[in-house]
Amino acid sequence: MSVQNISPYKGSGCLTKEQFLFYEMRITAKLLLEGLENCEVIKRIVEGNLFQYPTEKSIVSISKVCIVRLHALNDNRLIEAVAIQPISIAKQICLYAMMKQYRLIRDFMITVIGEKYRIQELSFGKKDINIFFMQIQEQDDLVASWSESTIKKIRQIIIKVLAENGYLDNIKSEKLNLVCLDPILEDAIRNNNDEWAFPAFCYFL
Repeated sequence: MSVQNISPYKGSGCLTKEQFLFYEMRITAKLLLEGLENCEVIKRIVEGNLFQYPTEKSIVSISKVCIVRLHALNDNRLIEAVAIQPISIAKQICLYAMMKQYRLIRDFMITVIGEKYRIQELSFGKKDINIFFMQIQEQDDLVASWSESTIKKIRQIIIKVLAENGYLDNIKSEKLNLVCLDPILEDAIRNNNDEWAFPAFCYFL
């Protein structure tokens, strides 16, 4: 069996092109709310070039990513929230969806960000991400096989995601902000039995 097939981080390398995709998620969620089938959603996005991407191939690819993430939420109320709630709430739900899709993001948000919240150590820097990757590389052959450019790109994406969600004031900030878990997401996390996600949102049982 290949390293790719047995690694829990299978698929996480796709972060280099898939990223956070908030506005694409919002557009896709609105179309799903109309009751469209997945193929119809993709067709509407392509025909209207709703993502404003240069090629049809890239539009189709990212449309599929957004659909997978939204369905992974396992809660129509969350899909509706992504579509219509204020940006800060919708982004928090999109981060939860990203954590469910990519084990790498899940582990980072829990073992690094969640742990910092737990011990009330709010300093943050590239060192924290570098240590995280070093530990993962020691444990997982797939991640160990990634090129330095792939890891650098994913590091940049993680920092950008933190800034987009208010964990950092900007991508150069060296201090974590406290975040507040929205009640809509809290209820959904409980209903999905995903209490593991709580520390990432500075919420402890």
